[in-house]
Amino acid sequence: MVKGYTQEHIYKHPWERVTSASWRKFADPENKRTLSHILEVDTLNRRLDPDSGRLYTTRALTIHAPGPWFIRKIIGQDICHCVESTVVDAQSKSMQLTTRNVSLQKFIEVEEKIRYDPYPDNPTGWTICRQETSIRIKPLSALASMAEKVEQRCAERFMQNSVKGREVMERICKYLEAESSGMAL
Repeated sequence: MVKGYTQEHIYKHPWERVTSASWRKFADPENKRTLSHILEVDTLNRRLDPDSGRLYTTRALTIHAPGPWFIRKIIGQDICHCVESTVVDAQSKSMQLTTRNVSLQKFIEVEEKIRYDPYPDNPTGWTICRQETSIRIKPLSALASMAEKVEQRCAERFMQNSVKGREVMERICKYLEAESSGMAL
């Protein structure tokens, strides 16, 4: 069984500002309280392809992912390690992020894809964010009857965290807007 969802959000900020905010989302100390489930982010690799002009980045994320007590008892931990792969094409104004868990894979597989593009109706002023997430609990005899409930709970937590992420992105975009116009917040 796979639980998935898709969300779209329109940022009323240009693509350049939104993608800058995406890079700063985890680094900004003001966001630590809002994004408290993100414990650590490390850049593993960053490469600019001279032929295409695309930026390729790989980051490691350490996430606090508390679940129901009985799941923690079975798995034995509530820390998850993920890898985020990002491709930025400044020429076509596209930023794509794919995040997958690399730990706990014998219990759960999570994949999140986020894409930022100029919004078609206002390409110079707004940005559309498309997010797709899929969550799959591996069939274990101890979890088989509860897999669907656990997937639903995971999806609900992902949706709650994506709302927090959008709030952080909006705050950073407003900061960047003020910064570019010489104003202080």
